[in-house]
Amino acid sequence: MESERQVALQGLLLGAGLSGAEVRPLAADASFRSYHRVHGLDGRVLVLMDAPPANEDVRPFVRIAELLRDWGLSAPEVVAEDAKAGFLLLEDLGDDLFSHLIAGDRSMAPCLYTAAIEVLAALHGQQAPSDLPRHDRDVLLSEVALFLDWRFPELHGRPASEKETESFLAAWERVLQACSLSCETLVLRDYHVDNLIWLPERSGNSRVGLLDFQDAVGGDPAYDVASLLSDVRRDIEPALASSMLAHYLEVTGLDSQAFRASLAVLGAQRNMRILGVFTRLWRRDGKPSYTGWLARTWRLVRRDLAHEALAPVRAWVAQHAPQDRQADELERRD
Repeated sequence: MESERQVALQGLLLGAGLSGAEVRPLAADASFRSYHRVHGLDGRVLVLMDAPPANEDVRPFVRIAELLRDWGLSAPEVVAEDAKAGFLLLEDLGDDLFSHLIAGDRSMAPCLYTAAIEVLAALHGQQAPSDLPRHDRDVLLSEVALFLDWRFPELHGRPASEKETESFLAAWERVLQACSLSCETLVLRDYHVDNLIWLPERSGNSRVGLLDFQDAVGGDPAYDVASLLSDVRRDIEPALASSMLAHYLEVTGLDSQAFRASLAVLGAQRNMRILGVFTRLWRRDGKPSYTGWLARTWRLVRRDLAHEALAPVRAWVAQHAPQDRQADELERRD
């Protein structure tokens, strides 16, 4: 942390009554943000978000956190902020990530996933603020193009040709145009068990602590359901995923056939984008650990491509990306 930002951090801690506090590293993520736990001399414990302002903007996090809390959901309280320097002091929601709890006791999975689905059902009953970015067809198309930019060259040892690029984008455009996607629901975009914290001492939907929502947009609710149930980081038992989807449809009353089509389309779009993102994190950013999830991500993509709504993209993949030997080899090594 450069000296100017160190001075800003000390000022933030002083203003919050945490002068002399111990700051310990907590976690980093795929962005430029990192997190630290702040242990005050008075016994208080907070979380520090360090988001270098040249690369990150903490203001969307602050705004969405306030919105979620107004709706009765457990986003961390922002205790103090220095948006210019890129620091936030946050309520510490603890260490009980859903992913850790499930890894320790698989029998907790149905309870935790049910709680997560019910939070989504409540959240998707809310309309996104009108000035939030919209996750519309143009944005979805630009996102999935990351597959061409980063993963495709790994498959073929060369960039995609103009013809391959045009046919890929045309296939996706046909799929997205045929699917009735909404842009009005608040969608958190990174809703999965590594970003959820169990707070059993709270009640109802507030038992689910929410993290990593600064990229929230106005979009289709199926995107968050795909994020939760088509998780590239871990296998979810098919029976559990099926029951969670049925529960979501029952609670929301959405049309099952239309929602399942949107879920397949947005699941495939999200995970083809992730294939590009993980490859970029490896090749450009020097984070090879993300390659360990490529093979599972491909399996999820191919599962969703089996849906009739994705026939044009399925045909493109069959012709231009029928196998990813590199991803399969990386999985075997792990």
